[in-house]
Amino acid sequence: MDYKKSNAPLNTVTRDMIKLSEETGNVYETVCIIAKRANQIAVEMKHDLEKKLQEFASMNDNLEEISENREQIEISRYYEKLPKPVLIATQEFEEHKLVYRNLAKEKDSNL
Repeated sequence: MDYKKSNAPLNTVTRDMIKLSEETGNVYETVCIIAKRANQIAVEMKHDLEKKLQEFASMNDNLEEISENREQIEISRYYEKLPKPVLIATQEFEEHKLVYRNLAKEKDSNL
């Protein structure tokens, strides 16, 4: 996922949930879809950050030997400035970039 190039806002935006939930017809289902996608994005972002910071970790670290590493700090600051996962997920939902399905509705329609 290319969350680094996302056009999601950096700050919280007030949204009309009724309008946002028109696609699903249910506010709670919409919130659940966005929340699940936000969790996926958060896990991916955390994995990417840990992978980049792992390059700086040494095997013999102890509290007295830990020193500040400018590159490590810059990487952490970069990830802090990215839009929050919920904002990215909401933006994806609004732009119809999310694919989802409701198994309960599919099961009811098959009966």
